[in-house]
Amino acid sequence: MKKLIGVLVLVVLALPLLWNERQMFTAQAAEVKNPPRNMSSESAALEAKRQQLAQKEAALAAKEAALNQLSAKLDARVAELNAAKKGIEESLTAKKKQDDERYKKMIKIYKGLKPEEAGTLLNKLDEKMVIQMLNQMDQKTAVKLIPFINQPRVLEWTRLNLAGN
Repeated sequence: MKKLIGVLVLVVLALPLLWNERQMFTAQAAEVKNPPRNMSSESAALEAKRQQLAQKEAALAAKEAALNQLSAKLDARVAELNAAKKGIEESLTAKKKQDDERYKKMIKIYKGLKPEEAGTLLNKLDEKMVIQMLNQMDQKTAVKLIPFINQPRVLEWTRLNLAGN
């Protein structure tokens, strides 16, 4: 009987401890099933951040695609402009060569004339043309014609040649 009383005393003393442990386990199980509010709010905040980052990433990808398209268009336009520039340069070179040939033909004609006649004709031409022709003439021909050309034109030609134009 002493044993029985001892067991009963133990049971009576242990019952509140066991009851407290049971309540603790029940509370822990409830937390696992229903996490505390701040855990679920943190989880929701993290999910919202993830969605924001995904949206930003998608927007950046769209902008990058648009920039790549613009870059391709600009590259194509630059290629077009370079081709046009090359064409214009070739055209200018051809025109300059053609003009030089015409000036050379005219210089041969003026060279065949008497210096007085050539000077008289040159005086009737535009100053720019006369200067261009004098620039393309050989020194011997220019020396023969200078006395018969208006002096202001000769002086302008001299100034331009000394200035390097």
